[in-house]
Amino acid sequence: MKKLGYLFIAVTLWGCSTSKNINNQSEKWIKLFNGKNIKDWNVKIHHHDYNVNYGNTFRVEDGTIQVRYDQYGDFNDQFGHLYYKTPFSYYHLKLKYRFVGELQKGAPSYTLRNSGVMFHSQDPKTMPKEQDWPISIEMQFLGGLSDGRPRPTGNMCSPGTDIFYQGKLYDGHCLDSKSKTYDGDQWISAELIVLGDSLVKHIINGDTVLQYSKPQIGGGVANRYDPKIKIDGKALNQGFIALQSEGQPVDFKDIQIMELPHHNKKKSN
Repeated sequence: MKKLGYLFIAVTLWGCSTSKNINNQSEKWIKLFNGKNIKDWNVKIHHHDYNVNYGNTFRVEDGTIQVRYDQYGDFNDQFGHLYYKTPFSYYHLKLKYRFVGELQKGAPSYTLRNSGVMFHSQDPKTMPKEQDWPISIEMQFLGGLSDGRPRPTGNMCSPGTDIFYQGKLYDGHCLDSKSKTYDGDQWISAELIVLGDSLVKHIINGDTVLQYSKPQIGGGVANRYDPKIKIDGKALNQGFIALQSEGQPVDFKDIQIMELPHHNKKKSN
């Protein structure tokens, strides 16, 4: 009987190992950024029409997407976003970011060492010229201010949207993660796991720092949108991914995505 028990355990472990290997082999990471140009990305900047990359805000140098303002005067609330060309629903996104340089003249003080990645965003083609923020969920990136005070990164912000946190509708605009504070211009690894309109998980440097659920349209902050787009209470089960520009120079690189399996999967357009 002991031998049969050992055999059963061995077969079970082998089966788990084999299944794990098969799953690993099926994982397929897709590069969203080719390291050379942003031909697969589209731009929408506040005060400007769709795909006008004002002041060469988003550019590629040294294998990174750089957000810069050297061709600006006053910032003038020209909040911008760089959108990947197709929407996603169930996926695992990973990228690296770092803050560099000084805050642009005229940018709001809260944007100091502040950027992010928007997801489940509306199509930028549906944004009027004077809409400031896309209706979306944001994985917010904050850099430490070298003052000894905690400033977590990998937070959640919700322009024109709502989420559920710890089983309840969250009534704030931003929600801090439990991450460490990262000072200086070091590269930070950020990951985002999104399961349609159910679970969302934020990961910073390998640590899960925030988790919430049920992203949906609602709330305020986004302004001058097309009212036909903002249907409060509508579940967000897919949308566009965008890199943010709001006055602080920042670099992005190693942007990859792996689509995750789910029921009734609709192929991305």
